Amino acid sequence: MSLDRFDRFRDLLVHAPALGFWLDVSRIRFADGFFAQMDARIRDALRRMTELEAGATANPDEGRLVGHYWLRAPALAPKPEIRADVERTLERVLAFAADVHAAHIRPERSPRFRRLVVVGIGGSALGPQLAAAALGSPADRMIPHFFDNTDPDGFDRVLDAIGDDLGATLAVIVSKSGGTKETRNGMLALDAAYRRLGLTLGAHAVAVTGEGSELDKYAAANGFLARFPMWDWVGGRTSELSAVGLLPAALQGLDVRAMLAGAAAMDEVTRAPEPRQNPAAVLALAWYSATGGAGKKDMVVLPYKDRLELFSRYLQQLVMESLGKQHDLDGKEVFQGIAVYGNKGSTDQHAYVQQLRDGVDNFFTTFIEVLRDHAPGRRHEEVEPGVTAGDYLSGFLQGTRQALTDRGRESITVTIEEMGPRALGALIALYERAVGLYAWLVNVNAYHQPGVEAGKKAAQAVITLQGRVFQALSAQPGRAMTVQEIAKAAGESDPEPVFWILRRLVANPERGVVRDLPEPSEDGAIFDATYRLVKV
Repeated sequence: MSLDRFDRFRDLLVHAPALGFWLDVSRIRFADGFFAQMDARIRDALRRMTELEAGATANPDEGRLVGHYWLRAPALAPKPEIRADVERTLERVLAFAADVHAAHIRPERSPRFRRLVVVGIGGSALGPQLAAAALGSPADRMIPHFFDNTDPDGFDRVLDAIGDDLGATLAVIVSKSGGTKETRNGMLALDAAYRRLGLTLGAHAVAVTGEGSELDKYAAANGFLARFPMWDWVGGRTSELSAVGLLPAALQGLDVRAMLAGAAAMDEVTRAPEPRQNPAAVLALAWYSATGGAGKKDMVVLPYKDRLELFSRYLQQLVMESLGKQHDLDGKEVFQGIAVYGNKGSTDQHAYVQQLRDGVDNFFTTFIEVLRDHAPGRRHEEVEPGVTAGDYLSGFLQGTRQALTDRGRESITVTIEEMGPRALGALIALYERAVGLYAWLVNVNAYHQPGVEAGKKAAQAVITLQGRVFQALSAQPGRAMTVQEIAKAAGESDPEPVFWILRRLVANPERGVVRDLPEPSEDGAIFDATYRLVKV
């Protein structure tokens, strides 16, 4: 049995020696004849990927190109102006970072910038956060921080961490449209923080945005230090190797050229026309086999390297936003997608691996292994005679993989030789292409996100309703009104969202709304409460 298993491992292993990369799908239970049955479909997906890179319109409902592959190989761009833009932007990013590091570009009242805070949401924050965590070190030129939500307490925590260094902090504001509310709110919170110190946001900020966007106009009007482009052919979740990710990384002092080189090298490997020799094609086929091509199982991502702790979060957006679609390309209702979650090994052996081994079999695992334990020059300390902590980490990975196999649970293992900017770029490129190929296998559009837009519109409707609630209360200041009465006065037929709004306003006394409970208070009395607006 062990010999048969080794033969299977050897037969299915994909190895890219120049990248120090291995992909093992031998623990996926492919049905007999699976590769032959899927051959025409995966070859068609590879053909369509070639057309995508050549400039085909891959997002027909928006009528735009999808070209994040050109970011690391601008010579492939279908138009000379795109190539020139990519190359020029990279040089501008590197020159700007060098000028900041040399203090040629400096803050209003400090001798140099020592920190940066990236303000973004989704891919505009996850990619830079991943790179910062995976590649950062005490030798970084600047300390990175992130506003990646519209949580006021989150803003406070970051500002508290920056402390007295705010005057030496460079803000990188990232929003393609410039209208993303989370990013706008973070920018305004920073603006207020700078003003409290008698400083201006513009003298401490750069924008990464679409040309002519709201943010682009705001940055120009407020004297931002620089503006860098976000092109409509780069989606947020595939933007890490554009100025979105390269600018923060370069400011931090990371080797962005090595990241681009790693991605370009992986792109080259994943252009292989033979599916079984193409790691992205093999990965997409493994996903299809494990999920039945219908999202029947979740993807659990377990990187056995602390530096890759955020990789599962990064993949969560890349995979779920790309593949989670109600309709396929023919307009048929399909409800596609693959749920992604994960943390890191061996932490998970003390968390949810118990369920993975003994609980419901509704997942497949992706192990990510890094062969080199330390950066070069670090000591290998023994924890037992002849045994290091890294040996244990490897043992836990292999042991968990085997324990899951013994229970009939499927897994994939991605192995890289060492963690560094080149390897990170390669991992990003691998999963970007695998997602695109899998999307074509299941006939969905990987490059739009209608559900995200629906959520934004629904959120704005809540803000609009809140304004009407305030108007209803303000029209009769001091008068106690029930939820139903306020809803009616606000022109809302459903009292539930009004209750949600009032509950939160009451919890924040500075908003001036108070709740009066009936006496004696009994179960359910909260729904008989009245609300009134008072002076703060």
